Amino acid sequence: MKPGILLITCIRGLIRNPMRAFLTVLGIVIGIAAVVAIMEIGDGSSKQIASQLSTLGADTITIRGASVSTGGVNTGMGGRASLYATDATAIMKHCGGLVVSASPVVRASGQVIVGNKNWSPNSIMGGNEHYLDIEGWKVKHGSAFTRKQVEDSARVCLIGNTIARELYPNTDPIGRDIRIKDVVFTVIGVLAEKGTDMMGNDKDDCILIPWSSIRTRLMGASGTASLSKGGASNSTNKASSTDTFTSSGVDLYPGCDVQPYTNAPHPMRTRTVDSLTVKIKDQTVANKAIAEMTTVLRREHGLAPGILDDFDIRNRQEMIDMMTSTADTMKKLLVVVALISLVVGGVGIMNIMMVSVTERTREIGLRMAVGARPRDIMFQFLTEAVLLCLTGGVLGIGLGRLASVIVAAQSGWPVASSPSAMALSVAVAGTIGVIFGWYPAWKASKLDPIDALHHE
Repeated sequence: MKPGILLITCIRGLIRNPMRAFLTVLGIVIGIAAVVAIMEIGDGSSKQIASQLSTLGADTITIRGASVSTGGVNTGMGGRASLYATDATAIMKHCGGLVVSASPVVRASGQVIVGNKNWSPNSIMGGNEHYLDIEGWKVKHGSAFTRKQVEDSARVCLIGNTIARELYPNTDPIGRDIRIKDVVFTVIGVLAEKGTDMMGNDKDDCILIPWSSIRTRLMGASGTASLSKGGASNSTNKASSTDTFTSSGVDLYPGCDVQPYTNAPHPMRTRTVDSLTVKIKDQTVANKAIAEMTTVLRREHGLAPGILDDFDIRNRQEMIDMMTSTADTMKKLLVVVALISLVVGGVGIMNIMMVSVTERTREIGLRMAVGARPRDIMFQFLTEAVLLCLTGGVLGIGLGRLASVIVAAQSGWPVASSPSAMALSVAVAGTIGVIFGWYPAWKASKLDPIDALHHE
C-alpha cells in the first residue's frame, strides 16, 4: 500500500471515534506536558543557579592556612597563621602563565558610625587592588582603591549598597567620612548591587578596605612588635614599673594615640593574612595552577620535602559542581516520574488498539479478501498507534509550554525554552507508539480472513 493511501486510511479509522481517540491520547498528552514543563522549569532553575554560583568564581582559588592541633584540640581549616601578603606576590610572579591576579585577604568586624547613625556590617574585608576583579565586584559610583593606597595603608574604603542606604540616606556618600571602630575612613566608592547569596546573606552589607589598612589601622597597636615576616618594630611607649608586668614587659597603659585622626599607620602587629584569593586564566587549568602554587608556597615557606603543607588550597569549582549536580539530579528524578506517566499512557494506547482490532475484525477480513497482505494490515494499525502518540506529543508540548509560562508568571520561577525537551518528547511519543502498537498490529495481521469475515 502506498504511504499516502495508508496515511489517509489510518486517519479515517481514527476519526470514526473522535472521543475515544482523544481519551486514548490524553495519557500521552499529560505525560509529554509534564516532561516539557519540568525540563523547561528545571533548565531555567539551573541557569539561575549557575548565574548565582558564577559570582562565587569558578575561576577563583582560595588558599587558607592549614589546621593546627593544640592540646588535642584541632582548630580546623585556617587555624594556622601561615600565609603572608608576599605569598600573593610570589604566586603572581612564578605562576604568571596560569594566574591572572592574586590578593591577600583579611577580615575584620566592628561597628561603623556616620554622624548619629551606626551599623554593624555583615563583613569588613580587605584586599589589594586586584581584589574587586577577583571576587567579581563592580564599582557603581566613585572608584576602587589603587595600588598606591594599598601600599600607603590609606584610610579609604568602598561600601556596599546596604551600607549606603542605611548610613547615607538621600546623600551621596562619595568623599564623606565613616568611622570603623575608632578609625575614620573616607568613602571613595559604592559597590554595585549583588543581592543575597544562596544562604540568604546580604552580600551588599559589606565594606571593602585595603588589606594593609585593616592590618595597620584596625588591628595594629602602637608599640607592638611584628610577629612574622618583615622584622620587628620597637615599642615607642615607655611605661613605669607600676604599669608593666615584670615578667613580660607588656605595657598595660599605653599613652593616648591620635591615630584615628592622623594619616600615620600603626606598626603592623603581624604581617600574616587570613587567606589568599587567586584568579586563574581558566577553570580548565585549575589542577595545574594548584600544583604550581603548591610548589611556590612550599618554597616561600621553607618547607623541606616530607613536611606537610602549612596551607590548604581549595578550588571553588568543586563546590559549584556539587551544587549544580544536585539540581540536575532533582530535575532528572522529576523527568523519570513524568516518563512513567508516558508508559502508563502507552499501556492505554495498547488497550484501545486491542479493542479496535476486535471491533474491526470484519473490516480486516474484508481487506484481506480483496488482496491486502498481512504486512499491510500490520502497518495500518501500527501507523494508527504512532499517529495517536505523535498527536498526543504535539498537544503535550503545547500544554507543557503553557504550564511552564503560567508557573513562571504565578510563582516567579525562571523558565528556559527547551528545544531538546520538545525533540525528546516527540521521539519518546513515537517510540511508545511503535512499542505499544506493535502487538495489536501483529495480532490483526495474523487473523484468518475466513474467520474474520464470519466474526460477529
